[in-house]
Amino acid sequence: MLEDQSFCNPQSNWGFNSCQIQIDPSNSKRRSDQSDLEEDEHEVKRNKRSPQHPNTPDIEEESSRDKCMGSHYDTNSLINPIGRDLSITCLLKVSRSDYNSVASLSRNFRQLIRTGELYRLRRQAGIAEHWVYFSCNVLEWDAYDPYRSRWLTLPRMPPNECFMCSDKESLAVGTELLVFGKGVGSLIVLRYSILTNSWTPGVVMNQPRCLFGSASLGEKAIIAGGTDPNGNILGSAEMYNSETHVWTTLPSMNRPRKKCSGVFMDGKFYVIGGMASNTEVLTCGEEYDLERGTWRIIENMSLGLNGASGAPPLVAVVNNELYAADYGEKEVRKYDKERNNWITLGSLPERSVSMNGWGLAFRACGDRLIVIGGPRSVGGGGGGVIELNSWVPKAGPPEWDTIVRRQSGSFVYNCAIMGC
Repeated sequence: MLEDQSFCNPQSNWGFNSCQIQIDPSNSKRRSDQSDLEEDEHEVKRNKRSPQHPNTPDIEEESSRDKCMGSHYDTNSLINPIGRDLSITCLLKVSRSDYNSVASLSRNFRQLIRTGELYRLRRQAGIAEHWVYFSCNVLEWDAYDPYRSRWLTLPRMPPNECFMCSDKESLAVGTELLVFGKGVGSLIVLRYSILTNSWTPGVVMNQPRCLFGSASLGEKAIIAGGTDPNGNILGSAEMYNSETHVWTTLPSMNRPRKKCSGVFMDGKFYVIGGMASNTEVLTCGEEYDLERGTWRIIENMSLGLNGASGAPPLVAVVNNELYAADYGEKEVRKYDKERNNWITLGSLPERSVSMNGWGLAFRACGDRLIVIGGPRSVGGGGGGVIELNSWVPKAGPPEWDTIVRRQSGSFVYNCAIMGC
């Protein structure tokens, strides 16, 4: 049991002080921020590289350090003097930014982290650090760690024609980032894992689709609606388990829809807005009760949130409260559950520019709302500036803080928040 949950749960404060692993520079030097997702290849010389996963150490060899500790050394105890259970309790309080360094200590540490066991235990303990993953350039993804205020660059996506255009979806669930692309007559899924720092083919849905609404909760995610490879609008829904990599078909919605959005709120899944055809805008939402396995229509839940030519509704949930970004009026709204209407709170960040909602990200990141975007570059070139603005919802109009700026493409193709 964790005695001080507030200490180890960083959701309430991006500037929290977590336990940090100090590595002796003579044994394992720390690398630069943008290479911290990779293993310390030159520093941990006993670790060999697998040709399938060059960024992941080979764990087949026993650590020579373990062998020289003597017959009384328990190789399963991690930190031998305090035992395995207490070692894991300590590691739960360590920022996941340090897990790469922890994994370089020994085979047992690597197994604990690379198998995902430590992340499962964090999830059970209610511990999560929310990192922002987004793409502003084709086939390229960046991650931002707001707790350490640093950027990380993911390996480049494998080249594929269906991922060369902006018509793709993304979803973060568990320790995975899923990217869905639309090809000619087919749909393809790529899966990025933080456990291996690599891209691999993902599992295709039972009924492949794009332009769907989705949201994740822990290791599970739900997708609903969208269009199939032939352009037919769907009402079906599926649940994905990132631990088993299995898609399970759920009951269908009452109204088929595409270009919709999804959120989890109060333990239920909601589909908001969307299009019933190329011209008919839906103003209703639907609520899925996971315990009962039933859908309920909520009339006017998405009234005014999206148009026929615009992006799907930009919605996010913080502390079980639903917020929306009105990209037309550049305003932030809050959903009143009792009255089933939207209340205008104030303005979006000044430099949050979009093209009818496209190119702008509006997400929940722990206990904050974040807006990611930037002004269009002059002449439409590849240069530009991306900004991350955050606000902790409270009484009064939004007061946005610009937490970071970076030279980058300013059109956000995809964005997902991974909390683990």
